[in-house]
Amino acid sequence: MANLHGTGFDDVISQMRRLGEDAGDTCQRMLDAGAEAVREAWTATADAHGFVDTGDMIASITVAQSKRDPGAPVREIFPQGKDRKGVRNAEKAYILHYGTSKIAASYWVDEAEAAAEEPMATAMAAVWDDFIRGRE
Repeated sequence: MANLHGTGFDDVISQMRRLGEDAGDTCQRMLDAGAEAVREAWTATADAHGFVDTGDMIASITVAQSKRDPGAPVREIFPQGKDRKGVRNAEKAYILHYGTSKIAASYWVDEAEAAAEEPMATAMAAVWDDFIRGRE
């Protein structure tokens, strides 16, 4: 087995630990920025597919902290609440995505998630870059 010897590793490890401790708030901001990019992709994709009857479902696509684990670094993006007729917006999104015997499946959520990958990564990287620049 090879052995690695060098100098300065203790300083690097110490700096990385400090950076990790200081980054807690930055991680939350990164999650929020990425989640907003995903929300925008969901909204744009639903609109592009013409899923606008009353507009309630599209308007209800929001970012929320996980209710299952409120302290977890998780954001949930989906149509929330009910429309003005009392129909759950998430149910409408599900039906439009998977279809029924009378409605063709569109798989619009998969399309939205794919469209969100690059903007999400860019938004999260921008927050991290700001954090790193502020430390220099």
